[in-house]
Amino acid sequence: MKTVYHKANTRGFADHGWLKSYHSFSFANYYNPERMNFGALRVLNDDQVASGMGFGAHPHSNMEIISIPLEGDLEHKDSMGTTAVIRKGEIQVMSAGTGVQHSEYNRSRDELVKFLQIWVIPNKMNVQPRYDQINISENAEINTFQQILSPSPEDDGVWIHQDAWFHLANFEKGCSREYRLKKAGNGVYIFILKGSAKIGDQVLETRDGFGIWQTDAFQLEALEDSEILLMEVPMVI
Repeated sequence: MKTVYHKANTRGFADHGWLKSYHSFSFANYYNPERMNFGALRVLNDDQVASGMGFGAHPHSNMEIISIPLEGDLEHKDSMGTTAVIRKGEIQVMSAGTGVQHSEYNRSRDELVKFLQIWVIPNKMNVQPRYDQINISENAEINTFQQILSPSPEDDGVWIHQDAWFHLANFEKGCSREYRLKKAGNGVYIFILKGSAKIGDQVLETRDGFGIWQTDAFQLEALEDSEILLMEVPMVI
């Protein structure tokens, strides 16, 4: 078993006034050669967008882009003709493939938008761009690993072009569950959205990240009521 621990306050940080963004991995002006990615997980940005502000139209290609709102409403528009609003309790995915432009805005006059922007390197290049979003709160249960992303359109959650599985864990204090990896050669990056948890002897606090690989399973224990995102991805890309 191998592990890597990223304490919350060691992340990169950018303050653009209207945008405050914490980077778990190298992104834009934040460069750390030891934190380029975790396997196929290339970007994990913890973003806060001021009211009335947002990202203007910009291009992407050959990347699986996932957005998970934490607070507020985020408006999405893209060159595929999609106009949508994503809210807490939903997940959005966009396969950039051969190329797509999109914009993201906070249309509220008085509320912040907080969301996770996640990029996963795909296993198939130059696919036709696509967009999807679903409600994940309807099937949420406490003290379980709720699957919110997989490689299959037939599975629970959204799907992407990669052998990756994402789960949300809303654990009550004292809850302990074993997570078994879906595929040999994968690793899991755990991100504490709120609360605190423990894996082995490692205690994780809010916004800490912890990667684990070369193992078939591990035990996750909540030290208080906690919300945790688990991102299983291939370690070889």
